[in-house]
Amino acid sequence: MADHIDSYYAATAQPLDPCSPLDGDRRADVCVVGGGFTGLSTALHLAEAGIDVCLIEANKVGWGASGRNGGQVGSGQRLDQIALEEMVGLDDAKKLWQIAEDAKALVVELIDRHDISCDLERGILHPVHKKRYEAEYRDYALHLNAVYAYDDAVPLTADGMREQLNASGYHGGFLDKGGAHIHPLNFARGIANAARTAGASIHEDTRATRIATGATPAVETEKGTVTADHVVVACNGYLDGLLPQVETRLFPINNFVVATRPMAPEEEKALIADRLAVSDSRFVVYYFRFSGDGRLVFGGGETYSRRFPNDIAGFVRPHLTRIFPQLADVAIDYAWGGTLAITMKRLPVFDRPAPGILIAAGYSGHGVALATLGGQLLAEAIQRPSARFDLMARLPTPGFPGGRVLQRPGLVAAMLWYKLRDFL
Repeated sequence: MADHIDSYYAATAQPLDPCSPLDGDRRADVCVVGGGFTGLSTALHLAEAGIDVCLIEANKVGWGASGRNGGQVGSGQRLDQIALEEMVGLDDAKKLWQIAEDAKALVVELIDRHDISCDLERGILHPVHKKRYEAEYRDYALHLNAVYAYDDAVPLTADGMREQLNASGYHGGFLDKGGAHIHPLNFARGIANAARTAGASIHEDTRATRIATGATPAVETEKGTVTADHVVVACNGYLDGLLPQVETRLFPINNFVVATRPMAPEEEKALIADRLAVSDSRFVVYYFRFSGDGRLVFGGGETYSRRFPNDIAGFVRPHLTRIFPQLADVAIDYAWGGTLAITMKRLPVFDRPAPGILIAAGYSGHGVALATLGGQLLAEAIQRPSARFDLMARLPTPGFPGGRVLQRPGLVAAMLWYKLRDFL
């Protein structure tokens, strides 16, 4: 069992009253495994419906990617709408867009309704790092305007982008005025507090060791067993053998983030206008924004093993200075990494892999909003037929080639190739 890593988010998080470990056996209507956005949202929505829900978390609430990510509340699915139209048809693509809009709205609604202090701010810039992508990004923004009536997507020329972002190597792109960014660990803790207030039981430092399927599923831990009518698995990049039949569709990767010293308002404006977040066009995305206290929070660089670099700040700094050479000597106060799950198609896995067992995972770096909504959809699917859950479950999420034994070397080779393309 582990406490939070030494990140900016952990250092500045609102306090959360301890959630005691499970102590002995327990019966519940629903057992949720995992205390990130998906699991916490599931617990909240079930508890608000009067359902007895027990959530267990191996470490601390928000310990995984939910408490370590870039904090960006992005629009749409991880795969763009044009690709989705080709994959599932225009009608379902429009429904998937609406689901993603519901996801953003849910994040804001939860923040407002539960008075969660998490530095909510609006707007995400999407600059292109290759001039040949300019027309594609402009046309995509116009497509969102025309086909999805989404006027918050505003195309930007190279000059327009430079007015918003004083960074090296970018051209045009678009501004998503409907996107947002938050302090993710504070958001997770806020949902946890709301879920407990609604009646959910949350147990930290309680690792699931086995999920027993059958007429009445059970989750075994080192500290007791939770027997339930339904089990929700919300572990994302940390399944660790709990559901082998699903894990071939998910691949854990590591991403890394730094937070600089606090900057004065004039320093901020000299880099990014209007406190916008930024997410660029690279395959291995650079994403960055200013925190509530004026630090540049910058994410860049991936690894594909369980090991993190010994010097994470040193690993990320070249990526930071590629974009902001003027920050070559800036002090980095925090540096951390986290593990997330990606899928072959960059679409999340929503599934019922066994009777009474439900899972949502594999948000592929686009999970702040979708994972939060994922919990609501899981709660819906437990209580009644859910067209939204069923649509997400129909999305193609094939397993990685080679199964659990051979998937890693093949995928690592492919990922390295795509990373190389970022520089070509």
